[in-house]
Amino acid sequence: MGRVAAPYAVRGWIKVQPFTEYLDSLLDYPVWRLGKKAGWQEYRVVDAKIHSNHLVAQLEGVDDRTQAEALQGLEIAVARDELPEAEEDEYYWDDLIGLDVVNQDGVNLGKVAGILETGAHDVLKVEGDRERLIPFTEPIVVEVDLAAGCIRVDWGVDY
Repeated sequence: MGRVAAPYAVRGWIKVQPFTEYLDSLLDYPVWRLGKKAGWQEYRVVDAKIHSNHLVAQLEGVDDRTQAEALQGLEIAVARDELPEAEEDEYYWDDLIGLDVVNQDGVNLGKVAGILETGAHDVLKVEGDRERLIPFTEPIVVEVDLAAGCIRVDWGVDY
């Protein structure tokens, strides 16, 4: 849902780069999990606020700038069961990663390896015989079938 961008001031606050649609969405969660693929640690949010178009937060147990610096670059996540249900035709990125991407001719273009946020729309990073960047927007994305593990797209093999 975000990452620790930098320490903020001298009392252990951190500056957060949210990956959420709204800058303040992380404020809805009292516990954040910080880490990387190798491991995660829970931190209770003591205080957090919007400050000069940035999100800043103080986490329990992080009391000085040195401790905040040690968190720089870590990803921020929340427990999946704390997230609201996705609305119809909306998906959490985590649900899309790993899905097969198949074009209209039935050719498997690869699997979703990641998603890029471009401002205009999200872009699927598809790893297959080569890397493809496919806009996650209509009319290119024809169907997302989470149960079947597949995204059907109107995208040529040679694009």
